[in-house]
Parts: sequence; structure tokens; C-alpha cells
Amino acid sequence: MGKAILTEQELALGCVRKERDAQGELYARYATRLYALCLRYIENREEARDLMHDAMIKAMDNFRSFRYSGDGSILAWLSRITINLAVDRLKNKSRFRQIPLDLVSGDEIDNALEPDAESVRRIPDDVLDEMIAGLPPVKRTVFNMYCIDGYSHKEIAKALGISERGSTSILAKARTSLKKVLTDYLNKTGQ
Repeated sequence: MGKAILTEQELALGCVRKERDAQGELYARYATRLYALCLRYIENREEARDLMHDAMIKAMDNFRSFRYSGDGSILAWLSRITINLAVDRLKNKSRFRQIPLDLVSGDEIDNALEPDAESVRRIPDDVLDEMIAGLPPVKRTVFNMYCIDGYSHKEIAKALGISERGSTSILAKARTSLKKVLTDYLNKTGQ
């Protein structure tokens, strides 16, 4: 007879009690998704793996602060921890201590026509992931936080120690960079 699958609430309660089986289940259930999340922020696979492990350890050490709010709340909480650790790691590497002026100044944003949504949908996910990963760290982080992880510009600004206007400008420049890469890819592949 197989092992019973824990509900999210049971899993959370077991982790609060620091039960090894629950912690093992937490790792088995969420490690792959958190690793994929780490890869969006950290381009080095080894470093992303380390970050994922650090996030899991931090979560397990702080599970008492978790508040269950329905299915999906554990993943949301783990994702928040992981993103915060990724941002902290990037900031500690001095990549954010001095954000180049060309990333935050100037109002002239390339308003070139975006590739149409249908063309973009035909691009394989792994290719899109590579395009995002190819952005410089600051642009990639702001893009991921805003477009994928749902942070507001106010939250991004606070996390990165920049202004909201700076966050908005960096996002616009990241989108402009992605538009160029998307357009080049679509032209090259004839899509």
C-alpha cells in the first residue's frame, strides 16, 4: 500500500512540527518548481541549485510564519522566499549597487511595433526563457519580478533599492530589448 498524499494544510502542519516526512514531501513536491524559478533570476545552474536549497532551508526554518490561505498558498509563500533570496544574492554581488544611468534615465523608449501575440505564442517556451535569461541582470530581475511574478513597481523599488520610476524605466528598456530579440528570432525563423 502506498504512502498517503498529504493535503497542503497537513503538509504545512507537519513542517511547522519539523517532521522529517513532511519536510521531505515539501522538498519533493516543490523543489523542481523553485529551481525553475531560480533559473529565471540566476543564469548559472549550480548557483540556481544552491539558491533553491537555501530557499528550502529558510522555509523549513521559518514555517511557523506561514499562514495557510487555500490551495497554492505554500507554493506562493515558497516562491516569495525564493525571489527575495535571489534578489538579495544579486544585490550582494554588487550588480545593483550602481545601476547604470542608461537603464534609468531618459524617457525615449523604443516604440517599435511589438511582434503580434500569435507569432510570439509559436515561439517554444525554452526559447523564450533563453531570451529572458539573456537580458542583463538588472533588466532580467525587474522583468521577472513585474511581468512573471506579479510584483508592483513599488515592491520592486523597495526590494532593489531604486525608485519606482527607475523600476518602470528598467522594465520598459527590458521590454524593448526583448522586442528586438523576438523580432529578430521571428524574422530569422520566418514565423
